Amino acid sequence: MQRRYVSLAAAGIATTMTLTLTGCGSSGDDGDVTLKLVAADYGDSRSNGSQHYWDRLGRAFEKKNPGIKIDVEVHPWTDVDKKVADMVEAGDAPDLAQIGAYADYAADHKLYSADELLSIPTQADFTPSLAEAGEYERIQYGMPFGASTRRLFYNKKLFAEAGITTPPKSWDDITHDAELLKAHGVKMPFALPLGREETQAETLMWMLSGGGGYTDSIGKYTIDSPENIKTFQWLQKDLVGKGLTGTDPAELNRADAFQGFADGEVGMLNGHPTLMKQAAAKGIDYGTVELPGTNGKAKATMGVADWMMAFKQHGHRRQIGKFLDFVYSEKNVLRFSGDYGLLPVTQSASQAMLADRRYAKLHGFLKQLDNAEFYPADKTSWPLVSKTIKAKVAGAVGPRGNPEGVLTDIQNTADTADNTAE
Repeated sequence: MQRRYVSLAAAGIATTMTLTLTGCGSSGDDGDVTLKLVAADYGDSRSNGSQHYWDRLGRAFEKKNPGIKIDVEVHPWTDVDKKVADMVEAGDAPDLAQIGAYADYAADHKLYSADELLSIPTQADFTPSLAEAGEYERIQYGMPFGASTRRLFYNKKLFAEAGITTPPKSWDDITHDAELLKAHGVKMPFALPLGREETQAETLMWMLSGGGGYTDSIGKYTIDSPENIKTFQWLQKDLVGKGLTGTDPAELNRADAFQGFADGEVGMLNGHPTLMKQAAAKGIDYGTVELPGTNGKAKATMGVADWMMAFKQHGHRRQIGKFLDFVYSEKNVLRFSGDYGLLPVTQSASQAMLADRRYAKLHGFLKQLDNAEFYPADKTSWPLVSKTIKAKVAGAVGPRGNPEGVLTDIQNTADTADNTAE
């Protein structure tokens, strides 16, 4: 299956950042230029918000490049994509946007391609799987900015109390361990968040662990494939049907599942690196393993990426490229990733992280990145398909659900959206 890519925004990892040109304050390429960036906020409080990162980075860049000013707006993830869309619609696109998706803007010919902006060493340093994920019609327009993969988290204390000595490696192990946890009184043996917050992410993780996915090797949607149908039949019968999720998955959002794990009420769940900090803050002794599959570890894990893009409207290609070369230096990529618990998007920063014991808990996530599979974010039909998955897929695992019928319904919507986009 061809690798496809996900936005961290959709995964709930990030907040919002904004780089934008300041209208009348900007001048031509021959004079001083102010670049406006609109960006997402990855912080979990005012004290560690992304505005601090961009302000430091902007000052350092301006010191080395006195003719270029950087004006940064940072917005929460709930607002940032709409903020950029509104600016574009109003005819005043930002120079740079660091948001969740790029394909629509690329399809409308509004973006510079990466090779129009970046030096050869900078572009060549992107992790290959992420560079490929940023392509629209085989040209890279989306430059990866933050990345993540998924692993199964388990509560070591609850496992020990239930007599479980090793973490699960297969679906049978998940069922067996969840039954032991339930018998020991664990409120939520396996948290299955299929609420609308991040349904499309949990869905893809399970599809991959069952040997399926959202698309095939040529990018055609395969939502109702035999593998995916079998996956949701198993979830319905062997996890939800046996009362091992503790609550109706349709009513459980990712944030609530993570909080339950941090509160010691969840035995297992699929999670991303930010859960480590949340769990550690509550004193939870946890472990992580690769996602279990039908008969051993899953063929792949889900990957997530957020995107940097540069709009052509106001020009300034040379200045934007110079700033992005600075943004993607090894030092700056590693610092951002370390500050916010994300994975570096460049090979040089990834190697530096793997060599640094301070980031040891991220190493397992990072080693999975090159073979991870992502949302089909290069398809302009994906936003509608994602919305449909959020609205309908939880119905496949309920007591009266029909997995094949639900997935076929979503497939029909995806096919129509794909044909319309073409």
